[in-house]
Amino acid sequence: MITLKEALELSPQELDSFRDDLKAKIEANSELNAYIDVNVVAEGIPIAIKDNIQVKDWSVTSGSKILQGYIAPYNATVITKLLEAGLTPFGRTNMDEFAMGSTTESSFYGKTQNPHNPGRVPGGSSGGSAAAVGAGLAIAALGSDTGGSIRQPAAFCGIVGMKPTYGRVSRYGLGAYASSLDQIGPMTQNVEDAAILYDIISGHDPKDSTSVDMGSSKVSDKLDPERKLTIAVLPEYVKDASEDVRKAYDKAIEALKRAGHTIVEKSLMDAKYDISAYYITATAEATTNLARYDGIRYGNRKEGENLKDLFIETRSEGFGDEVKRRILLGNFVLSSGYYDAYYVKAQKVRHLIKEEYDKLFAEVDLILSPVAPRTAYEFGALEDPLEMYLSDIYTISVNLAGLPAISLPVDTASDGMPVGLQLIAKAFDEQTLFDGALSLETQLKS
Repeated sequence: MITLKEALELSPQELDSFRDDLKAKIEANSELNAYIDVNVVAEGIPIAIKDNIQVKDWSVTSGSKILQGYIAPYNATVITKLLEAGLTPFGRTNMDEFAMGSTTESSFYGKTQNPHNPGRVPGGSSGGSAAAVGAGLAIAALGSDTGGSIRQPAAFCGIVGMKPTYGRVSRYGLGAYASSLDQIGPMTQNVEDAAILYDIISGHDPKDSTSVDMGSSKVSDKLDPERKLTIAVLPEYVKDASEDVRKAYDKAIEALKRAGHTIVEKSLMDAKYDISAYYITATAEATTNLARYDGIRYGNRKEGENLKDLFIETRSEGFGDEVKRRILLGNFVLSSGYYDAYYVKAQKVRHLIKEEYDKLFAEVDLILSPVAPRTAYEFGALEDPLEMYLSDIYTISVNLAGLPAISLPVDTASDGMPVGLQLIAKAFDEQTLFDGALSLETQLKS
């Protein structure tokens, strides 16, 4: 598969031929179920789009039964930016329903297979985007990351996945899960492509009240893998990871040392507080965001004898088990008598998590961390929802603090599956994040 950088140099005729070949390849690999369908908005470089990002005149359903029949009436800001840069949405990719999951098993369209082993999950919730890029069925893709939903599937599928600083990429046109946590980001074959795609989709958007105006400086124009950085490692965090992940962590540390970076050992707050604060915050916001899906305004409707029955029947049949579970949790933590005990306390913990990162970034440029406790799971391995929630232990604090992070492949595990690790930077320091990631990638390939 050609890279995004290479695709930008193709002539219109070469791109036409490439798109035809790509369609044929996707059809030949339909069992992977990475794509829900393939559409082309305009001529240009084909980019796969997660099924929760609005593309005008496309069916966009967030992987849910309740949104069957909904046709997007407008483009998300990131789609407008793609089109302006000569890139084109090329099909919507499979995902966990409403981005709630870590395996892409909860999709209305069925599970997506991992391109490295069809018996393993591709990760989630952006599993379709990760599998498409990992299988060579997409040059690059867009995903969304609420608690690791770009970085974890990227790690499971052996690709690069980047979560921008909260506010750097417009959320206008993104199907909301948890509005204070969600970010759209690039999923690519390598770090340089991730920087290029990030530059295209980032920037201030007046349509998004959480968008930050930071100017239009491009990180891809200034990538410097020779830049020397101080990078924190977290020995306590890694001790609970699998042997394969720990070996990959040690390998990455040695590669960073060879590149001339300064490695320092640091520690962070017990991750159990991250889990609690995240799932209280995310489910509370999801409850509010998903209230709009009632069968009245758009999407699938299940008739009832009266308005109340219509709501109940539509939502009972339209939402899957995991979505219902999170709606119930969210209503509980927001309910009278529990709001202060749970939601308010979670926001205080979230503030402490951000403060802890701020203190650490006063001393270091980057943090090296695992993405997941182990490699891609077998289908059905996480039967207990709590197991799935705990599998997010390394990624969610980044979203709670609004920081940028990037996952990149580091090693191959004993079971033949990719092992990805992540670098984390302080807010709005994407340049340092990409510089460090490119340095690590370069060393690992040398």
